[in-house]
Amino acid sequence: MINEILDDAKTRMNKSVESLKNELSRLRTGRANTALLENIKVDYYGNPSPLNQVANVTVADSRTLGVQPWEKGMVQVIEKAILESDLGLNPMSAGDMIRIPIPPLTQERRMDLVKLVKSEGEGGKVAVRNIRRDAISHIKELLKEKEISQDDEHRAEEQVQKLTDSYISKIDSLLKEKEEELMEI
Repeated sequence: MINEILDDAKTRMNKSVESLKNELSRLRTGRANTALLENIKVDYYGNPSPLNQVANVTVADSRTLGVQPWEKGMVQVIEKAILESDLGLNPMSAGDMIRIPIPPLTQERRMDLVKLVKSEGEGGKVAVRNIRRDAISHIKELLKEKEISQDDEHRAEEQVQKLTDSYISKIDSLLKEKEEELMEI
């Protein structure tokens, strides 16, 4: 029973860390990264579709993204969608290819992004702590139903806390890494 609770907590904490990694990859760092355009939806014959389903997105160089629409008529629609996004990018079309230069970040914008990274990280830590709370409440239920002893309960709570501490430290290292990446000029 206790092992099942620990395995469930570990799986859920892992998902929280992966979700945080995904969120952090979408933050603009001044370098070209295809993850920047993942959330952009394009009007494809009346249906909002993710950009990567109507075009090929590539990294042309460290400061430029390339978007190659699969249909020539989609160039203007994709350009409009990128312009209307809150990314602050200015696409330039060259025939049937769209180039998106990634402007360098200002110091003020870097500081705003660091605050955003910290806020995302805090959300990840809260999620991990909520999973810890759930696991401990399940363990207490087992004790209440006399399925485990108090010693087992104490050991299980310690294991849950160690697990929580390890995932919190993973989150801290992810945040530190992202902050350094953002502050790098």
